[in-house]
Amino acid sequence: MSKLILTHEVSGLGTPGDIVDVKNGFARNYLLPQGFAVAWTRGGEKQIEQIKAARVAREHATLEEAQALKATLENTKVKLVVKAGAGGRLFGSVKTADVADAVAAAGLGAIDKRKIELSPIKLTGEHQATVRLRDEVSATITLQVVAAK
Repeated sequence: MSKLILTHEVSGLGTPGDIVDVKNGFARNYLLPQGFAVAWTRGGEKQIEQIKAARVAREHATLEEAQALKATLENTKVKLVVKAGAGGRLFGSVKTADVADAVAAAGLGAIDKRKIELSPIKLTGEHQATVRLRDEVSATITLQVVAAK
C-alpha cells in the first residue's frame, strides 16, 4: 500500500489535500503519472495545509458561481450532433467528454468531464445527464442528441 496526498479530486477516492492509502499499482500507474497525487512525506503536512487553505478560499467564491451555473444549465437544452444510422441508432455512444464539449460550444461555461454522470446514450432524442458542480450542488442537463446530416 502507498500513502499519497491528493492534489486533485479523484472520484470515489477523495478531494485535494486528503491523505489516502491506495494499492501500489494504482499509485504508480495512474495517480502519480496523471499528477492527481504526490507521495506522502513528513514535510508534506505543510503542503496539505496549503492545498486545504486554497480549497477553502476557492469554495467561498465558487458557491454562488456554481448555483448560477446550475440555474443556467438546467434552463437550457444542450444540442449534441453525433453520427447516427437508420432508426436513430448512434455509431458508438455519447461520452462525458462529448457532453463537456457541447456545453462549452453552447457558451454555457467549461465543466470537467470527470464530474459528469451519464447513463449510456445509444439513440437520438432527449436524454438527461447530471453534473456535480460542487459537493452540495448538482445540475441536471437536458441533452438533445441529433443525427449529423
